[in-house]
Amino acid sequence: MCRHLAYLGPPCDLATLLLEPPHSLLRQSYAPADMRCDGVVNADGFGAGWYHDGAATPIRYRRAIPIWTDTSFAALAGAVRSSAVLAAVRSATVGMPVTETACAPFTTGRWLFSHNGMVTGWPDSMATLARQLPVTDLLTLDAPTDSALLWALVRRRLVAGESLGRALGTVTAQVLAAAPGSRLNLLVTDGSMFAATAVHHALAVRVADGGVQVCSEPTSHCAGWEPVPDCHLLTATPTTVDVAPIPATTAEEP
Repeated sequence: MCRHLAYLGPPCDLATLLLEPPHSLLRQSYAPADMRCDGVVNADGFGAGWYHDGAATPIRYRRAIPIWTDTSFAALAGAVRSSAVLAAVRSATVGMPVTETACAPFTTGRWLFSHNGMVTGWPDSMATLARQLPVTDLLTLDAPTDSALLWALVRRRLVAGESLGRALGTVTAQVLAAAPGSRLNLLVTDGSMFAATAVHHALAVRVADGGVQVCSEPTSHCAGWEPVPDCHLLTATPTTVDVAPIPATTAEEP
């Protein structure tokens, strides 16, 4: 089912965010608390993306190996500081490839994207939505996976000028209409804010110390973690959080 995390706030090193907390993303890779599919660990790769010194475009690091086996990333994480981070560990859906290009975060321009979940009825259930995309977008997907296609659908809307929240909410509603029962925890950031959906899987958010963090599972026992209700969309800046139901009407939009 994967696990993901996003952070916005005062500059923080990646080790503090991803590796050191008692229930860090590292720990969630081998001892997750809330797996809802066949997988028991998130060992099919990982990735992290961050914005360096306020740069408009992010830096990305991805590997198709368990995060706990990558000593190079452990060393890097202690030296890299950022005020905007998105990271994920992967549990590949049966039948989907275990490759670096299938690992989140996916990126284009200033955006980073991750998907925690699965699309039911893949790939047939997504054929109609896939026809919305230019052929070149389909031919250049990072990987033949549901997550890569979801990113292509979201990216198309972002490039057209839609806000993070509107793009995520619209695509989520459309996919739920086409593939009921899908697990669609989507997460996207542009380095200044992020948007996330919670659909048939857990998501928690915490605002503290001038920053905001969202994660599939709380990374610590600190006070302030709040669950995001199912079928809701969250949008956040470092100091503000808004949570609202995903509008079903957006499923009708082209």
